[in-house]
Amino acid sequence: MTSPALSIVILAAGKGTRMKSDKAKVLHEVFFAPMVQHVVNAVLPLQATRTVIVVGHQAEAVEKALQAFPCQFAIQEQQLGTGHAVLAAGQAIQEDTGTVMILCGDTPLIRTETLAQMYAAHIQSRATTLTLMTTILDNPTNYGRIMTGLDDKVLGIVEQKDASPEQLQIQEVNAGIYCVDKTFLFSALEKVGTNNSQKEVYLTDIVKQAVEAGLKVEKFVVTSPTEVLGVNSRVELADAQLELQLRRNRALMLQGVTIYNPQTVAISPDVKIGNDTVLEAGVRITGNSEIGQGSRIGQGAILQNCRIGDRTVIGPYSCLSEITVAADRTLPPFSCDC
Repeated sequence: MTSPALSIVILAAGKGTRMKSDKAKVLHEVFFAPMVQHVVNAVLPLQATRTVIVVGHQAEAVEKALQAFPCQFAIQEQQLGTGHAVLAAGQAIQEDTGTVMILCGDTPLIRTETLAQMYAAHIQSRATTLTLMTTILDNPTNYGRIMTGLDDKVLGIVEQKDASPEQLQIQEVNAGIYCVDKTFLFSALEKVGTNNSQKEVYLTDIVKQAVEAGLKVEKFVVTSPTEVLGVNSRVELADAQLELQLRRNRALMLQGVTIYNPQTVAISPDVKIGNDTVLEAGVRITGNSEIGQGSRIGQGAILQNCRIGDRTVIGPYSCLSEITVAADRTLPPFSCDC
């Protein structure tokens, strides 16, 4: 999708205290890459005129992790909330921007297709000032609740720590992704205060401002809650890892690769595998490896940057790195060339 009016802001300044780590949250690896890289990869096909990453905690390390990507950086010197983070990106947003898409750097499961659909829905209604992504959770703990009226129109968002007991029963939650008219966005953020339990500038407060001003606010409901999972703990990190691993394995199986136990098999994104190849349980193939057609990779085998020919058998629990194996060969179990 091409739109000269779109700019994207990715919030990646937080520390992530629940990770219990010295490393910035968005730098934790999920499926062979820091989680923020997955988010950037998801937005790149939207072809925004500018993609701005808001950095703060360990800013240099985050910038280094994204140095190969076509994006710019804005510094949030003090972490004073999500609204404050977006304000930090203001100077980097081009003047001709009509819509700003905002999302967080800790949502590595978000799909390009979902973001494109949300943006399309936003621009199709020229009267819409703000579109926010929502989803329904059986357990909405730690998420902002979506408050709606009798006609299901959005009234506002209340954060977990500020919610009443009744509001905590709401299962529709804020997914943390927005499409907002640029002029309204920065005007509204200048008015947002810190009258809340965290004493921070909440980005969510712009929803209330838009509603009170009589502006059009729409929801874009994602039917798959997994897609908007925010990674805030090691448990959620593992959940995200497994989901991305299974997505990759599903794609390979649809292309003609047999995978006996997909939950135990990890194939990095750049690996190429020919059809009719069989991957047994516990296989891990990484780097720029290429596996030919009709081959078999035995249980527990680990391959890195390898070239495996057609109809070749790699024995169980082999460990191979940077080698080429010709077609029609069989390597015994426990083969090692690392």
